Amino acid sequence: MSTSVAPADKPSILIVDDDEVYRNRLARAFVDRGYEVRTAQDYDSALALATSDSPEFAVVDLKMPGKSGLELIKALVEIDPATKAVVLTGYGSIATAIDAVRLGATYYLSKPADADDIVHAFARGEAPPLEPPLSEGGDYKAPSLARAEWEHINRVLSDAGGNISEAARRLGIHRRSLQRKLQKYPPSK
Repeated sequence: MSTSVAPADKPSILIVDDDEVYRNRLARAFVDRGYEVRTAQDYDSALALATSDSPEFAVVDLKMPGKSGLELIKALVEIDPATKAVVLTGYGSIATAIDAVRLGATYYLSKPADADDIVHAFARGEAPPLEPPLSEGGDYKAPSLARAEWEHINRVLSDAGGNISEAARRLGIHRRSLQRKLQKYPPSK
């Protein structure tokens, strides 16, 4: 007796990432988990695939050449509001996570995320909110000052529409200072 999933019963997933190696690795992992997988490297190719056959799930990289993953999330939701999407990024901030969820993403993950992380994110996106995370001592662990600053800068930059000069004006710092801060990786929590 075969335990393989019939093609019509396979959930469909669209994986969109400009990193070919990462995209192909995720695609193989989802095929192994019984998904019907389609891949795209940018907004235009992903939109063409979603328009011809809307996926049940989508994994979208935030930063891609051309239009961003946030723009793709918005377009995917317009094509089919039932599509559940997870946004992946190596440059995560609270501001972009909020933007992603406002535009229709189910969840938001930092890279590198594997297929298990993504499957869990789809499940968590459907679950009710949890209690705030506790540290080993039982108390809420606040982010570091450097992390809070980095998240604030990214939120102001997002509010300024990505305009560095306007964000620097709103923050009251020199534009070059802001550019230097943005070139650094996000501090650990």
